[in-house]
Amino acid sequence: MTTKTASVSSVRHNERDVQRLVNWMTAAAWVILGIGVLMCLFNLNHFSDRNTSLMVGLGFMVGSVHIYVIRTAIHLVHSRKQEADDVNSQS
Repeated sequence: MTTKTASVSSVRHNERDVQRLVNWMTAAAWVILGIGVLMCLFNLNHFSDRNTSLMVGLGFMVGSVHIYVIRTAIHLVHSRKQEADDVNSQS
């Protein structure tokens, strides 16, 4: 059996990657929300479940909320882990 060890530099690198991921997901959620709103506004003339463009626009808007919720969860887990690491290092 082998044991895996991690160096401190790789841990610091992961912290930066998490912040970049959070920023990227925030931007992606807003862009997708904008696309969804535009698609819905341009296709309101026939408000029906058979209007594919309208339904895709609604799907984009719902998807953007899901992306933002996942981004928030990642951010909260990372910040709570960082706080726990700070408390453990001070003890």
